[in-house]
Amino acid sequence: MLRFLVMRVLGAIPLLFLLSIVTFAIIQAPPGDYADYIRSMLINQGGVRPDLAEIQAEAYRQANGLNDPLIIQYFRWITGIVTRFDFGHSLYYNKPVGNVIAERLPPTIALALVCHILASLLGIGLGIVAATRQYSWTDTILGIISFLGMTIPRFLLAIIILYVLVFKLNVQEVGMFFSARWGGQPWSWGKFVDLVSHVWPVIFIATFGGLAYNMRVMRANLLDVLNSQYVETARAKGLPEGAVIMKHAVPNALHPLVAYQGVVLPYMLTGEIEVAVVFGLATVGPAIVGSMAVGDVFVTASFMLVLATTLIIGNIISDLLLVALDPRIRLGGSSE
Repeated sequence: MLRFLVMRVLGAIPLLFLLSIVTFAIIQAPPGDYADYIRSMLINQGGVRPDLAEIQAEAYRQANGLNDPLIIQYFRWITGIVTRFDFGHSLYYNKPVGNVIAERLPPTIALALVCHILASLLGIGLGIVAATRQYSWTDTILGIISFLGMTIPRFLLAIIILYVLVFKLNVQEVGMFFSARWGGQPWSWGKFVDLVSHVWPVIFIATFGGLAYNMRVMRANLLDVLNSQYVETARAKGLPEGAVIMKHAVPNALHPLVAYQGVVLPYMLTGEIEVAVVFGLATVGPAIVGSMAVGDVFVTASFMLVLATTLIIGNIISDLLLVALDPRIRLGGSSE
């Protein structure tokens, strides 16, 4: 097991390096940079003449190395990460990128994990119910729910809920984690309830999509396993139907869902990103969109690198979960 972990971590290093090059190049490909954003702000909001605004923008490029060749900018960025764990300085937020990540990544991961846990537990449970009641009205209703969850775009559902909250229910505090009166207060049950009352739309929407996928996959896998010969043998031995399903069929039906955990964390992160952008929460999503809009390349590239890292970590975790679920699986050719 330890050998497997070491090999996967070592193998992830060149992959992350390649991903960082591709990400940095793609983000830099569109014309314009943060100096262009400064120039437009000076002209449109500051009333500065275009020629003077261009002079100030050019001075900003020179001071921050934006005129350097792309390869130099990339190696300056990646060297800072490797040697000092420094992701660079955010031009838009005017603070180190590491501080922006530290502020926005923890709540994003917390929301994503809550959504993932709820989607997994509810999806697997409802998938078992649907499979054991095939073609019943329960199966039909759950099938409709899973179909809606997989087809309705998350951003559209977020817009609908936002419209209802703001224009129909007259909810004022939207786009924040806490009410104003809880700002700076220590954690308590009241503060937790206030947090849930603000973030429930994000959790509901992201959970709904993940739940639908887990339900459909679990139902299909369990139906296939229930027709297997060893399940028929267990039934012929007189085992209770509940024991046949939960002890023999369900663990084997879970294999594809456990393997799916390798990509579910970045999937849930991106699902949270879509909804958070609509609601304006201070998480990763608005930071990525906002930094891309103004050409703050270091923020965008750093967050993309973080998302790529979560994908690699998720795949390693899924391999370990598969081994825990089925001891017959061996990693890296080990004999343990």
